[in-house]
Amino acid sequence: MRQFIIIIFISLLGVLYVWQGIYLPKDSYSQEEKIFLINKGEGIEEIAQHLEEEGIIKNKALFLLYLILTRQLRNIQAGAYQLSPSMSIDEIVDKLVCGKTLKEKITIIEGWRARDIALYLGKKGICAPEEFLEVVDFPKTKHSSKAMDFSDKYNFLEDKPKNVGLEGYLFPDTYFIERDMTPEEIVEMMLDNFGKKLTPELRKEIARQGKTIFEIVTMASLLEKEVKSLEDKKLVAGILWKRLKIGIPLQVDATITYIIGKKTTFISKKETEIDSPYNTYKYKGLPPAPICNPGFESILASIYYKDSEYLYYLSAPDGRTIFSRTLEEHNIAKAKYLKNNN
Repeated sequence: MRQFIIIIFISLLGVLYVWQGIYLPKDSYSQEEKIFLINKGEGIEEIAQHLEEEGIIKNKALFLLYLILTRQLRNIQAGAYQLSPSMSIDEIVDKLVCGKTLKEKITIIEGWRARDIALYLGKKGICAPEEFLEVVDFPKTKHSSKAMDFSDKYNFLEDKPKNVGLEGYLFPDTYFIERDMTPEEIVEMMLDNFGKKLTPELRKEIARQGKTIFEIVTMASLLEKEVKSLEDKKLVAGILWKRLKIGIPLQVDATITYIIGKKTTFISKKETEIDSPYNTYKYKGLPPAPICNPGFESILASIYYKDSEYLYYLSAPDGRTIFSRTLEEHNIAKAKYLKNNN
């Protein structure tokens, strides 16, 4: 009888030890938080070993035991996690199984080019700029074997010329990404967002006008770089679509700054003579591809543009857009507002 009582006592102690090890944290008072990385393909024993070595859990054996008892051995997800010794094993496992990874906030600014996005992601330590540019196929003239064709997954890319990359479709917004996301996954997140914003109603209107999504995006990229307010964008879009229709060069300054890499939209007469297919002073029609990644307002303005009697416009240094009906009016406006910028 005494031996039986001892066995029961020892068993209870064992159960208590296991219970405490699993449901009580290593250090309830710890304020320390650590970023714990689980790589894809990493084994459970290796994960347990690292958790113990990092001082996040007391005992790797109890961690493995809990996974076995809860049948979660194969459910741990890769990623970066924010863990603490103040968390119990069951709390840690719940986080690892549910994939509650540490998110990085990134904000892609309207009007950024693919190169700007790549440099931004590089500074944030998310991915190498060249890797991102390879995925989006930029510049297209240096076609990369790592460039991906997303047109099978995203039907809004179907009318994009094959010799053009993803510039224009990398939708500007705030995103929360996992630290181990690949450049391909980040690009897909942006394309997913673009697809959601371009609703069936918008696509139907584009088709009704006899335009392509690619033309709309290209036009929107010009508006993004040229004009600030939505109303002005609608008016400018109306002017540019009218110019296209009657065969007048668009003469959009932003296409010149795109070629030469200037930050300002004010250009010289000599710069308008640069021989480039993107030079809308020299060549009629839209440029061969978008010159930036436009925001939603610019996309809306390029679709729901406003017709007017104007045929010319210019952006004044104070941000206003000056509209003119005739070339004579336009030249007077240039002399008045841009006299110190040429």
